[in-house]
Amino acid sequence: MKLLQLMGDYQGLQSMVPDVEIKDICYDSRKVTDGSLFVCVTGFVTDGHRYADAAVKNGAAVLICEHEVEADVPQVLVDDSRKALAYLADRYYDHPSGKMKLIGITGTNGKTTTTYLVKQILEHAGYRVGLIGTNQNMIGDTVLPADRTTPESLELQELFFKMAESGVDYVVMEISSHSLELSRVAYCEIDVGAFTNLTRDHLDFHQDMEHYFQAKAKLFHLCKTGVVNIDDDAGIRILEQCSCVPLSYGVDNAADIYAHNMEFGNAGSVFTGNILGKEMKITLNTPGKFSVYNGLCAIGICTVCGISEEVIAKGLCQMQGVSGRAEVMPLGKPYTVMIDYAHTPDGLENIIKSVRGFAKGRVVTLFGCGGDRDRTKRPVMGRIAGELSDFCIVTSDNPRTEDPESIIREIEEGISQTDCEYVVIVSRRNAIGYALKNAKEDDVIILAGKGHETYQILKEGTIHFDEREVVMEWLKELEQ
Repeated sequence: MKLLQLMGDYQGLQSMVPDVEIKDICYDSRKVTDGSLFVCVTGFVTDGHRYADAAVKNGAAVLICEHEVEADVPQVLVDDSRKALAYLADRYYDHPSGKMKLIGITGTNGKTTTTYLVKQILEHAGYRVGLIGTNQNMIGDTVLPADRTTPESLELQELFFKMAESGVDYVVMEISSHSLELSRVAYCEIDVGAFTNLTRDHLDFHQDMEHYFQAKAKLFHLCKTGVVNIDDDAGIRILEQCSCVPLSYGVDNAADIYAHNMEFGNAGSVFTGNILGKEMKITLNTPGKFSVYNGLCAIGICTVCGISEEVIAKGLCQMQGVSGRAEVMPLGKPYTVMIDYAHTPDGLENIIKSVRGFAKGRVVTLFGCGGDRDRTKRPVMGRIAGELSDFCIVTSDNPRTEDPESIIREIEEGISQTDCEYVVIVSRRNAIGYALKNAKEDDVIILAGKGHETYQILKEGTIHFDEREVVMEWLKELEQ
């Protein structure tokens, strides 16, 4: 393919485009081969311009740069290399997002579960569906690995291309605030955008809540229709400034789609959904008010897609849950062990309050906080866990390069302000063992923070760590 043809009428050009033949596009110099176009992406940890020489040595035929570098191949200057990468990837794969219906869901919590709910409904309606998100990527029933919530633009467009080639009708994907800020979804043709909620998270990247909000809000200038939670103040702001067709949801009848007559139990949730004036009984197989919000968001999205209320209701009741999201382990014990990905203040509050609504015994919360991430949420999560739980076990999450004990001390600043009894056990494996050894009849033990993850990131590196396996190993040892 000729670079001149590929660049087309890109608006961010700062120099002439040479008429050079290219074989593929790369932004990682290690993947460059003869004839590659190498895009020097300016990152937050490193700068792709530093690797231009390595890319040329590996065979790069031309460079896309934000400033000139020393190289013996042609260079094309652009104002924003990230946007250029997204533009080039979209054109290289022949605008694949335009060949399917694309649904993008953003928000702090609820994205993953909602994507699975939407996938279930659309498949129940007879469509072939692709999924992109935190847990995994899927083309129909085929599972593909996921390295991040929203892939970089080049990998994203390649994934869209594969989905279109395999006959996918709808793609439902999580769209992270990082991906919106870093132009990963630029030039995607997004038919439906959805907003779940906005609570404290990722402030190590976004600086403050206003920047975090503005990143999320970008989706609603990219999509054609926006499905927005108006029970969240940020959702109201999004509707006030969006440039898409709006559809609101909530548990207040001021919304276009709303829930009432809500009932909760440990087996799930039941409510009456008012869908643009038509009422339907909705059954979800996950507990808690937050599950109702996820269900409402899925209902709104599928309503926009033209799915009937009856098919939506049947699809929702057939969804058995998502790995690591309010996942109850089938142990046959007089107590309950629930695994949940809650790693934000709001997520932790939601899961504990939901469990509190049906627990007959103690609510025991085992949790930690990630290292090299937003430190401000650590004491907040400690206070929330202490205020809502009967007992807490403070442990490690993914400490990464930080000292696990230092992270825990910051959590203790919050939990020590409450009257909750707690213990500190740095090893998460040993912490789980402690929880099981000391479990009482009717207790609900929440293992919060890891969810679907089957690894733990330590200073020494990443190790295999699946909480389901750890629980079963401890139970086997305790029964001997």
